[in-house]
Amino acid sequence: MRQFQLIIKRTLDISLSFIGIIGLSPIILIISIMIVKKLGSPIFFVQARPGKDGKVFKMIKFRTMLNSTDKNGNLLPNELRHTKFGKVLRSTSLDELPELINVLKGDMSLVGPRPLLVEYLPLYNKRQARRHEVRPGITGLAQVNGRNGLSWEEKFDYDIRYIDNFNILLDIKVLILTIKKVFVREGINFDKEIQNQNNKFSGEGNQ
Repeated sequence: MRQFQLIIKRTLDISLSFIGIIGLSPIILIISIMIVKKLGSPIFFVQARPGKDGKVFKMIKFRTMLNSTDKNGNLLPNELRHTKFGKVLRSTSLDELPELINVLKGDMSLVGPRPLLVEYLPLYNKRQARRHEVRPGITGLAQVNGRNGLSWEEKFDYDIRYIDNFNILLDIKVLILTIKKVFVREGINFDKEIQNQNNKFSGEGNQ
């Protein structure tokens, strides 16, 4: 039964991500042009993230920060590279749209544990590492149940709860809640929740 549900999940991922890319193509084009105008090139921010079974893939997002460097060619601190335009992209979750490509490719799913950084892999205990039993998601159970307000332990608990209780109806519920939270301006600024933590899983780096 679970295998059948996974087949349906992948079918929905392919169908909805393809429809999303086509249907949102005007918005994607406009954002791409605005990024070139306000931030320069490249348009995309690509970063290695661990996926299913810990296999590393390249996650694609719209770039939201300047690539300003010091005299030695090193990137300036994040706070000096933020822009109002980039903050709007993040607060509306529009920077996440290119991840639909990752879903179409099979690197990600629409719903699943959010992919963290590769360097976190050695830090997981056995239970936390279970988050890699499934494809990572653009949104997930933790993201619609508190996001930045959750502790790391609570986020991992939601990840494991999702894995243990996965079904298509749960995915649909998470997608509906995600859309609702985006439209009522509750954020879903997924990766900022990583940046704002100051513990053994600290900071995201450049985006």
